[in-house]
Amino acid sequence: MATGTDPETTADAGARTARGGVDTPSRAAIPARHLRRDRWWLAPAGTAAGLLAFVVYSTWRAFANSDYYAAPYVSPFYSPCIAHNCVPMGGGADWDWIGPWWGLSPALLVLIFPLGFRLTCYYYRKAYYRGFWASPPACAVPEPHAKYTGESRFPLILQNVHRYFFYFAVLVAGILTYDAVLGFRDGTGAWGHMGLGTLVLLANIVLIWAYTLSCHSCRHIVGGRLRTFSKHPVRYRLWGWVSVLNARHMQLAWASLVSVAVADFYVYLVASGAFDDPRFF
Repeated sequence: MATGTDPETTADAGARTARGGVDTPSRAAIPARHLRRDRWWLAPAGTAAGLLAFVVYSTWRAFANSDYYAAPYVSPFYSPCIAHNCVPMGGGADWDWIGPWWGLSPALLVLIFPLGFRLTCYYYRKAYYRGFWASPPACAVPEPHAKYTGESRFPLILQNVHRYFFYFAVLVAGILTYDAVLGFRDGTGAWGHMGLGTLVLLANIVLIWAYTLSCHSCRHIVGGRLRTFSKHPVRYRLWGWVSVLNARHMQLAWASLVSVAVADFYVYLVASGAFDDPRFF
């Protein structure tokens, strides 16, 4: 009901009730969409652009099904190669005995696990909720949707599988570590090789391990549900190390996302013959 100091009419209040969300009568009747004067939209727009660029690039490379191996380097998008149509890699890098997979691109089979880990990651959830769904787009900017149920309903309740994807992410990181070690061999299989690709794969796996171990699920596994840290000094020390990484989880998420794309693109350039891998020794 409007008063002498309240310009809102009964009709306005009814309209706000119909819209729901932040426009319900129980919330302050602020006519402005928000009170921020800075360019608050830059952060969600940049996040959406960065994630979209990675989605477009990874989709192209996953369906390309070519130029993913240049001895001794294998693209992280295609490792482990578990399809029968994998190019011969040698040195234990071929996993095509697992199944035929109807001629699918190996990347389509492999990327399920690291992408599942990232899609359900706590940071990435915040990033793409804000960037793509505007839920909410930024701090102090209202939720645009009439109803908010969080992650309590299907399909978002499936985000809880993140803790299980963590174990697959550790397995994939271990395989990529093996690939990085193989980068110290030359095309004949002899050890003692180091090229620019070796450093690219090494930098990528360091960032992937840092991102994986900084995960909230890892922090909970290491030190969660402990009543007394003093009775578990080893787990407490590990929990402290993971907590340091966890404070940089956002930065590591982006750095590892860029590094895995750079590593794949580098292998693609070498495999396609765009240039020869510079060799240091």
